[in-house]
Order: sequence, then structure tokens, then C-alpha cells
Amino acid sequence: MEPQRALTRPQWTTPRAAAVAGILFALLLIASLTLIRISVPADPRDAGEWLSGGRRTVDLAIHLLPFAGIAFLWFIGVVRDRLGEREDRFFATVFFGGGLLFLAMLFASAAMAGATLRMGGAGPGMRIDSVLYTFGRTVTYELMNVYALRMAAVFMISTCMLSLRTGIVPRWMAYVGMLLALFLLFSLGSFDWAPLVFPLWVLLISVHLLLANLGRSRSQ
Repeated sequence: MEPQRALTRPQWTTPRAAAVAGILFALLLIASLTLIRISVPADPRDAGEWLSGGRRTVDLAIHLLPFAGIAFLWFIGVVRDRLGEREDRFFATVFFGGGLLFLAMLFASAAMAGATLRMGGAGPGMRIDSVLYTFGRTVTYELMNVYALRMAAVFMISTCMLSLRTGIVPRWMAYVGMLLALFLLFSLGSFDWAPLVFPLWVLLISVHLLLANLGRSRSQ
């Protein structure tokens, strides 16, 4: 009995680790995106009046993103470990690549935003150049709302396909995830709060994995 218990226990702790990492990632990214959205105008061509009162809020949001990225990497790793030998190589490659590209675009947009803010505060009383500000805002907007969101959609589609093949989450969750991914693919920046779709979906999946894992643990 003890050998069997030792073999099955890692299979339960893996989804729990994935759930905790996914919840942490989702909460950090939701907090960061919300802080940015309530402080920064959605139009990347704005004149920058918000800098007088929203700089500290955006700084906090940018500093949350590296921790969200670490949690997301952990989430990817433990999900792949959960799939194990059932992993489909094609979808697993898209899953892994999409996740890494999303993270790279997210970090690149955060770095561009942070550098733009730093240039504006490089010296006492120094004001940011309007051309530099416009360039930084536009590049940040494109990286986040065009590239990062579409890589997030690719990650969601591949995860949902793997879920349908392996059954790690209910089928309805996989279908909902695919619909949300299509929304991200074709929204084209039309909805200001669209970036929140991805962390909310990860939060849904993670909460399900955590509750399912806890239920199995209590039944033993």
C-alpha cells in the first residue's frame, strides 16, 4: 500500500502546484493591468498629461510583472509535467512556444514602458520629450495589444486542445477557452479591457485544478 501511495502522491501535488502558480500569475497580472488601465489613457497618441499623477501607479504595475512572469513559467512547467507521456508533441510545442513568446512580449512591453518613464524622470525637473513619449507609448501598445495578446490566444488554443485530448479540465472549460482565444485573436485592440481575458481564463483553470486536487486528497 505504501509504494502505491508514494507513486500516486506526485500526480496529485503536480496539479496543486500548477494551480497555485496559475492563481498567483493571474492575480499579479490582473492587478498590474488594472493599475495601468486606470492610470494611462487607452489611446497611445495621448499627450502624456497623466504622468503628473499616475507615474507611481504605473511604476508599481511594471514592478509586479516580473513576479507574474516567474509564476507563469512555473505554471507552464507543472502543466507539462502533469501531461507527462500523454502530451501531444505538436500541441505541446505550440503550447510551450506560445507561452514563452507571450512572456517575452509582456516583458518587452514592460521594459519599453519603464524606459520611457525613466527617461522622463532622468533629471530634476526634466520633462519627457513628446516624440520620445509618443514612440515609447506606441511601441508599448503594439507589443502588448497586438503581439502579446495574440501569443496568449495561441497559448490558450493549444492548452484547450491538449485538455480535450487528455481531460485535465472539463470539456466545457476547453471550449470556453477556445472562444475567448478567438476573441483575443480578432479583437484588434477594440476593447480596452481585453488583456484581462487571458489572466481571468488562467485563474478559472487554476481554481478548477486546485479544487479538483483538494477533492481527491480528501477522498483518500
